[in-house]
Amino acid sequence: MPARRPVTVLLVRHGLTATTGTVLPGRAPGLHLSEAGRSEAEAAAARIGALGGVRAVYASPLERAAETAAPIARATGRRVRTVEGLNECDFGAWTGRKLAELRRLAAWRQVQHTPSAFRFPGGESFAEMQTRICDTLGQLAARHRGGAIVAVSHADPIKAAVAQAVGTPLDLFQRLVVSPCSVTVIAYGGDGPVVLTVNSTGDDLRTLRPG
Repeated sequence: MPARRPVTVLLVRHGLTATTGTVLPGRAPGLHLSEAGRSEAEAAAARIGALGGVRAVYASPLERAAETAAPIARATGRRVRTVEGLNECDFGAWTGRKLAELRRLAAWRQVQHTPSAFRFPGGESFAEMQTRICDTLGQLAARHRGGAIVAVSHADPIKAAVAQAVGTPLDLFQRLVVSPCSVTVIAYGGDGPVVLTVNSTGDDLRTLRPG
């Protein structure tokens, strides 16, 4: 049986919004890209379009992800396919709260240092989020035989996927940085995932190749 050709998954965080860095928006509807975020999305699309051969573009159902995916789809000649599994973490009762307020909570330390044991009140646990995003990426990769696909998602799910791919404990995933409209690339093949880059914001993606 021939070896499975790696599928290169380009994980793109959505672009800037008016509340990035100040509010925990979660899955609340109605949050759109800012003007700067739209410019970031166009720049990411140009980088990804230069690759050639992108076989599909997938996105979280939230507006800011769909708006980031739209120029990527145009640049690659694909349509945006919405996938629920790429969604932001469900922050439950914390949705929409200011980060400055949340940082004063005793639970914030657990979020930063032992996230594997934390569940957002009325929402998802970090462990559930990691399982969801990793299962989703595995399923998307399995739809394609080689080549590259794009998955537009959110910072925490992308960081959790990287942590799983390199075997880093979930309690350390907060040490990763995933900036708005950055590209993180994981190749999924028969021998398991291989991380090619994390938080790339300006490099030529054509130089990345699975080993």
